[in-house]
Amino acid sequence: MKRHKRTRTPARLLGLSAAVLTAAAAAFTYTAATGTAIPNEATEPSAAPSSGATRTVRYDLGNKAWHLPQTGEPGELAGVVHYPADLGTGRHPLIVMLHGLHDTCADRKAEAARTAAEKSGDDAAYEAANAKLAAWPCAPGTPALPSQRGYDYLGRKLAARGFVVVSVGANGINASSVMGDDNAAARADLINRHLRMWQQLSAKGQGELAWKFTDPATGAARRVGFAHHVDMGNVGIMGHSRAGAGVTWQAADSHRKQWPKGVDVKAVAALAPAYNVMTEDMANYRITKTPFAAFRGTCDGQVGGEALPFAADAATGNRSGFHRFAIRGANHNFFNTQWSPQSRQVAAFDDATPVKGHPGKCTDREDGPPARQLTEPQQRHVATTYLDAFFRRYLLGDTGQNLILTGARHPDAAITDVDVTSAAP
Repeated sequence: MKRHKRTRTPARLLGLSAAVLTAAAAAFTYTAATGTAIPNEATEPSAAPSSGATRTVRYDLGNKAWHLPQTGEPGELAGVVHYPADLGTGRHPLIVMLHGLHDTCADRKAEAARTAAEKSGDDAAYEAANAKLAAWPCAPGTPALPSQRGYDYLGRKLAARGFVVVSVGANGINASSVMGDDNAAARADLINRHLRMWQQLSAKGQGELAWKFTDPATGAARRVGFAHHVDMGNVGIMGHSRAGAGVTWQAADSHRKQWPKGVDVKAVAALAPAYNVMTEDMANYRITKTPFAAFRGTCDGQVGGEALPFAADAATGNRSGFHRFAIRGANHNFFNTQWSPQSRQVAAFDDATPVKGHPGKCTDREDGPPARQLTEPQQRHVATTYLDAFFRRYLLGDTGQNLILTGARHPDAAITDVDVTSAAP
C-alpha cells in the first residue's frame, strides 16, 4: 500500500562502527556554538575555475526510455543540467544528483480526493486517488511532478564553482513495484545509465544526449559544447532520501565494476538517506575506496535516526574520508524545493514533528529532543555549505575545505548547530 507520507523504517540494531572512528585516520566530533563562526580561511586555487555565471538546460528522452532491470517497468531518462556559462578549454568535474520517493504526477484533483479520503477513512477512495498520483507515465494532460528540479538551488551553486551538475528524474522508479535493496539497486542502475550517456557525449560529442538539450522555460533547442569539457574520471554523486541508499549502493566496493568504462566516482553524498535497514548483506553498501558523506536533520520525520549509524557501518574501513553531519532543526522535505510547502506543489508538506507548547520547535519523534526549526531557505543554505565543501574537497582537491568537513570551522553557526563527525583521509 503506497502512502504519500512515507513512514519511518524500524531502527536497525546497529551501533556506530568502532572501526569508522578509530581506523586509518583520526576521528573528530564537534558541535557548533551558535555565533562563534571562524573567519574564512584561504583555500587552494580551484582546479576548475569559473566566472560564477551559470546556465541551465534540460533533456528528456522519453517517459519509457529506460526500464527497471528487476521488473522491466518503464522509467524516464530526463535531467536538468546546470553548468558554467563559459566552459573554457578544460574539463569540468561532473556531479549527478538523484531525488528519492515522492508522488509522480501533479494531479491537484487527485490530491484533494486523497486528502478527503484520508480524513473520512475511505480506503478505497484513498487508493484510487493515490493510484493517479503515483502513476507512470502520468495520465494525459497531467504534468509529471518535477522532483529533479528540487535541487536547482544546489546545482546553480555548484555550477558557479566550476562543476557540471545534472539532476535526474526517477519518477518511473517511484511508481514501480521495486522495494528495499532492489529499489536502491534500480536507482544505482539509473545513475549508471546517465553516466554512460555523459561519457559518450564527453568523449566524442555523440550518443543519446547529442542534440537533445533544450531551454527549460521555452523548450527551444539549445546547443551546448559539452564534448571534451566534462571530466568523467572525476565524478561526484548525491542522492536524497531513497536515492541516498541508491548512491551508497552505486558507490559500494562490490558494485564498482558496474560503473561505465571511463567513469570514476570520486565522491558520494547521501542526503537524509532512507536505507533498507533490514538488509542482510552490508557488502552491497560498503564503501571503503571512495570519500563518503552522510547528512540528516534532527527533525527528519521520514528517515529515522538509524540513518547515520547505518552510513557509518557502511563506511567501516573507509580510508578515503568519511563525514557525518547532523543538522539541528532540519527536516526531510525542505532539502527539495518541490516537496516543500512554499512551492505550493502537489504533495508538498512539512514532515517535522512539532513540539507541543513550543511554537517554532521541532523534533523527529514525539519524545525526541526539541530544536528550533529551520526555515526552507535556512535549511538549504546549510546543506549547500557542507555539500559544496565536500565536493570541492574531493573533486577539486581544495584542502581548505577540511576545516569545515572536520568540524573545526562552522560557517553557518549563526543559523544553527551542525554536529560533525569526521574520519579524514
